[in-house]
Amino acid sequence: MSIPICLTLVVVAALAFHFWSPWWLTPLASNWRQMDDTLTLTLVITGVAFVVVNLFVAWAIFRYRHRDGHRAAYEPHNRRLEIWLIGITTVGIAAMLAPGLFVYARLISPPDDARVVEVVGQQWQWRFRLPGPDGRLGTSDPSYVTADNPLGLNPKDPANQDNRIVDAPELHLLVGQPVKLLLRAKDVLHDFYVPPFRTRMNMVPGMVTQMWLTPTRIGRFDILCAQLCGVGHANMRGVVVVDDKPAYDAWVAKLPTFASLQARHAGASSSDPLAARGKLLAQQKGCAACHTVDGSQGVGPTWHGLYGKTETFQDGTSAHVDDAFLATFIRNPTARVPKGFAPIMPKIDLTDDELTALVAYIRTLGAAAPATPAPSATPAASVTPTQPGPTAVPAAAPASAVRSCWPRSPGGFS
Repeated sequence: MSIPICLTLVVVAALAFHFWSPWWLTPLASNWRQMDDTLTLTLVITGVAFVVVNLFVAWAIFRYRHRDGHRAAYEPHNRRLEIWLIGITTVGIAAMLAPGLFVYARLISPPDDARVVEVVGQQWQWRFRLPGPDGRLGTSDPSYVTADNPLGLNPKDPANQDNRIVDAPELHLLVGQPVKLLLRAKDVLHDFYVPPFRTRMNMVPGMVTQMWLTPTRIGRFDILCAQLCGVGHANMRGVVVVDDKPAYDAWVAKLPTFASLQARHAGASSSDPLAARGKLLAQQKGCAACHTVDGSQGVGPTWHGLYGKTETFQDGTSAHVDDAFLATFIRNPTARVPKGFAPIMPKIDLTDDELTALVAYIRTLGAAAPATPAPSATPAASVTPTQPGPTAVPAAAPASAVRSCWPRSPGGFS
């Protein structure tokens, strides 16, 4: 009797948890209510199957329990029962899958008036690109990737010159306006997912995927990566801000064009090629996923104003941030942890030349930059913290060589 009672209690507890659970879907913020409908249909079908199967097992155990004087009847085949079971199972599975196929067909078929936005995923950060007044996105190719062109846009393509570049994990959308998202990954498999929008789509290296949505509610919504993409996966976050038209137009007006960015960086790269190489390394190794360069808050301390300041650690000690400090910490990042941050930075596999370049780049973002060149990464004896031992700087994202492998596109996206 104990087994039938336990099975019955499991069914009752599962139903009670479902109907009185404190966790449920986030409020819908897009046009994709059909996503909720398909999920509800799946829950109903699987829920009915769960209840029926478990209660049947409980009844069968009780009804056909061993009793003295009773003997079981042997019936190896029952064609009628088998037909009913196959038929019911087929109908149930089709009822779950068919609506999802229709919804997916709509998800990848944007309306003609949808605005185009490109989403680029890289361990462990998001970047975005918007077309200019002509509504066209120019071509891209991994051979064009540099420190100042992380999206790999073709500088010779006229359609790229007026494209708006969002070199930050924050995307603004216009409420009520359909938007077509073109998604590509530079290294590994990612998945662009905004829970209140309900839509999500894999970003596969070597190809461009797409989906569309219409934001229906003004607000800020988290961007998540829904595919395990490495040890920094949980930190691959961003924000979608849904604005009214005046706020959206003001945001777009502030975005730099690709042409203006190239002109701005042309002189800087030639004057300090070592720092330019360090900037590219920071992007390739995923440092930008945890460290900002504009002073905003991140998983690790911002690099803006870091060089030349006095860093305070969780053990109460402090140290002056200079070249030797940075070189020592990047080699051993968890020896001493900056105050207010977790010891999550792994050791990064860098050559001495790469470390020197990375330090040179961080130096250009600091409050005080020395005139002397960056030192070799090998010595650490010049570090003068208030307490002996390796020192700490901001936690960088986990090391991972980037494989730029999005497809060559012969023409602009539309």
